[in-house]
This record gives sequence, structure tokens and C-alpha cells, in this order.
Amino acid sequence: MEQKSNLRQFTVSAAKKAGAFLLRTFKKDVSLVKKRGTAKEMHLMQDLKSDKLIISAIKKKFPSHNILTEESGFINKKSEYTWIIDPLDGSTNFARGNPFFAVSIALMKKKELLVGVVFAPYLKELYVAEKGKGVYLNGKKIHVSNKSKLAEGYLVSCEGGDATNRQIAAINAKFLPLVKDMRKLGSAALESSSVAAGRSEAYIVRKISSWDVAAGVLFVEEAGGKVTDFEGKPWNGRKSNLVFSNGKVHQKVLKKLSSL
Repeated sequence: MEQKSNLRQFTVSAAKKAGAFLLRTFKKDVSLVKKRGTAKEMHLMQDLKSDKLIISAIKKKFPSHNILTEESGFINKKSEYTWIIDPLDGSTNFARGNPFFAVSIALMKKKELLVGVVFAPYLKELYVAEKGKGVYLNGKKIHVSNKSKLAEGYLVSCEGGDATNRQIAAINAKFLPLVKDMRKLGSAALESSSVAAGRSEAYIVRKISSWDVAAGVLFVEEAGGKVTDFEGKPWNGRKSNLVFSNGKVHQKVLKKLSSL
């Protein structure tokens, strides 16, 4: 197996290639392939093309690795290594000409995240992390914020899909009076990355899939923050209710969630 630095370089290259394609077609050619059942869940031509670009690169470089993507599902090679990919996170944003979209790629060995990359091509933001080596935004090391009071903090939330709208509405109603303000970006990859970058103190999301947040989990942990489910247990790699935070407000957020 290659060194993590080489894995990082490969992952950055794959994300940039996919991101360049997305940027070329942004606001120019939006073709809806099919909806997945709700207004917020859609397949665009760009989802499928970006997916193919990334999978092709992985199969060429690491043919024995498992691959899990939002578009193609699980490609099982019975490997201890699994690539976890969202080829276009924020498809609805992309379709409406909103620049908050990104490519998210992570590599996991068994249950350990090794490398994560999120590339937001229109924003020109590239997040890169290696296990044990920190997380960087456009080459500069980043850290979670140092705020410890909810009243001073910005909170990001996302329902993860129409099925959890009522639950996230209750969460928003609970937290809005307690924090400085709340945000929603429409891209779980960028929402989780915002905690790592110190732009928000916490991110709460229900029933989120691994491809949406795998890289973000590594970012927040490498930036000095914390990621758990609503019960305080570590992320298990599966669809989960999750809290990403700077660590300092984590228990306060969990306590408020437990009272819902």
C-alpha cells in the first residue's frame, strides 16, 4: 500500500479533475436524469459523469480497493480499503446556480479514515486532511473555533432528506434561541468542513449518509473538534444522526438534543 502522502496526492488529483468538470458545466448545462423520490434528491448528468471520472481513476490506480459512492453504490472487492465518494455534493444547489457544491472523497482502512478531500471548485476551496497530520484549506492549516458558549456560536443544521424534516425543524426551534445564528449551506461536505475551518461551532444533521460526511469527519477531528452520534458514540461509517463540533460545545449540544 502506498504512503499516505501519495494517497493524498492521488485523492486531490481525482477531486480536482471532477471539480474542473463540474465547473465547466456549472450554469451552462443542467440535465436532470431522474429524481430519487423527493424534490431534494435528484440525479444530474453531472453527478453521473463526476462519479465515472473518480471511479475510473481509482480502478486504474487501486483496482483491488472497494468503492462506495452515492451514484454507484458499493463496489465490493473484499478489500480492507474503501473509497467513500460523493461526486457532486449539493446537486440541488448546482442545479439552481448556487455555488455551494463540492466533490468529497475519503479513504477508509477498515474503520479508520486515512485521507479526506473536499473540493469546492466555484469557491476555489480545497480541504485536505491526512490522519494524524492535520487538515488544510488551500494549503493553510486550519483549526476549530475556540468558542465555548452556545450564545456566541453559529450552528449549522441539515435534515439529510425530506423524511427527517419534522425532526430537524424541532432541533432548529430548540437551538435558534440559544445560539448567535443558524445556517444551512445545502452541502453536507461544506457544512461539516465549516466546523473544521472555525466558521461554525457545531453542525447537526440527521440520517446522513457516509459519502456526504466521511471526509468532513476526518477534517473536524484533525482540526481539534469532535464528531459523535446524538448519544455521544463515535461515527460508525453508516447512515447516522451526527453532531460535528469544536469540542467545547459538544456536550452542551448533546444535552439539548437529549431533551427533544
